[in-house]
Amino acid sequence: MSTMPGSARRIGGLVRPHAERRRHPSEQTDTAELATDWHRHYRARLRITDTLIVAGATLAAASVRMAMLGDTAVATRPTPSTVVIPVLITVTWLLALANFHTRASHVIGVGASEYRRTLNATATAFALIAIALQLADARDARWYLIVAVPLGGVLLILSRWLWRKWLMAERLAGRYLSRAVVVGGPADVSWAVAQIGRSPAAGFRVVGVAVDDGAVEQPPSPTDVDRSADSPELAAIPRLANLDGVAEAVSVLRADAVIVSGRLSEDGARLRQLGWDLEGTGAELVLSSRLADVAGPRLHFRPVEGLPLLHVEIPRFDGWRHSLKRSFDVAFASVALVLLIPVYLAVALLIRLDGPGPILFRQTRCGRDGRTFRMLKFRTMVPDAEQRLAELRALDEGAGALFKIRDDPRVTRVGAFLRKYSLDELPQFWNVLVGDMSVVGPRPPLETEAAGYEGPVSRRLLIKPGLTGLWQINGRSDLCWEESVRLDLYYVENWSLMGDLVIVWRTVKVFVRPKGAY
Repeated sequence: MSTMPGSARRIGGLVRPHAERRRHPSEQTDTAELATDWHRHYRARLRITDTLIVAGATLAAASVRMAMLGDTAVATRPTPSTVVIPVLITVTWLLALANFHTRASHVIGVGASEYRRTLNATATAFALIAIALQLADARDARWYLIVAVPLGGVLLILSRWLWRKWLMAERLAGRYLSRAVVVGGPADVSWAVAQIGRSPAAGFRVVGVAVDDGAVEQPPSPTDVDRSADSPELAAIPRLANLDGVAEAVSVLRADAVIVSGRLSEDGARLRQLGWDLEGTGAELVLSSRLADVAGPRLHFRPVEGLPLLHVEIPRFDGWRHSLKRSFDVAFASVALVLLIPVYLAVALLIRLDGPGPILFRQTRCGRDGRTFRMLKFRTMVPDAEQRLAELRALDEGAGALFKIRDDPRVTRVGAFLRKYSLDELPQFWNVLVGDMSVVGPRPPLETEAAGYEGPVSRRLLIKPGLTGLWQINGRSDLCWEESVRLDLYYVENWSLMGDLVIVWRTVKVFVRPKGAY
């Protein structure tokens, strides 16, 4: 077993660094609610909120129905149908939310997965209700479908979003985190601990590690953080003396999960034994897959005659899902172009008053499959900006092939404001409408950038570029080249309509609090 850096002392099956004698400040707030039992308390809050929203939406629909039908007598003497139907809708809806596991431990706080399950549960519940009402010939009950579905669906998503915001704030403060023991080879354990430390939103706090010296290490990727076995993240974390004591350590450390990073020695046999050892402890067994940039919906588990098979869907870049994405683009861009007319006029006036030159800036960019198009933007630079580019090359601060200068002298006063709040990008809704771009997608590259793409980077061109995307909502020009490529490739292979809606919503927040826009 690898020796741990620094001096240490052995307590039971654990080797603890002396630094652990004094507890970390975030550990001081550990209680049963904030550690082992926080899932149960959080799910209870979601359950109460869901019940209130479902009941409220159903009652609102019943009130609208009575008002539209003029059933004033029903309000004073309810009939069986006016009582049975709302109760049926409420119970069916709540059962659907439970059956779709919208409050499962591995879903709460995740975001798109939680919202998707909530909407799927709502749609399924009302499909069943609509069939039942049709069979019962309850024609006047259509108001429940017209009012309750949109009202309840929106409120459910809003409540889940608000609860998620609250949960993220608690996790950033070191609370509502699941206690985890990380198991794997030295470098894989170091990588997993560092990644968890960088992302409190993941919901874990590492309270122990078990290093398997015989494990098959996973190769690092270009975007990996420090993977050395002696990384500082491990210095203050208790280390198990051996892998055989994981289950005992789980009880001692009150761990909620055991995270296996990479492959263990003896591979399946060791992992199977670990699962058996954890029976009765209440801890989850979590496998940290390094399968590059594959999202959950593309992974499917199928056991065949005792042979566990993990299916990975191959990305498709045509078909009905892309037709649906195009329909969304057309509808969204059409509405945006109409609603933003006052903004377009105001920005055009400001640019005209700021100095000479055209209002719009047209630049050739590469779209899907490398096809070029003329992308529209509001002009933010002086008219001869392109001619002055060569003299500023030495000041380039951009990532990779992207040329960027934080204080570019070519940017006008109005242009700096437009760039800060991304208002210069708004004319691209026209590019979306005519089919050159999508609302959400990878960043549209210049021809010179696309010409320099090598290997996997060229996969950015497999779908249409987007007006917004993961790059725009995760730091924009502050990101390194490798991270921007990773985000774009992840989107290309794992996009979904629900994910697009989440990105659009997060883009609105970036407009208010811009980051990396210059």
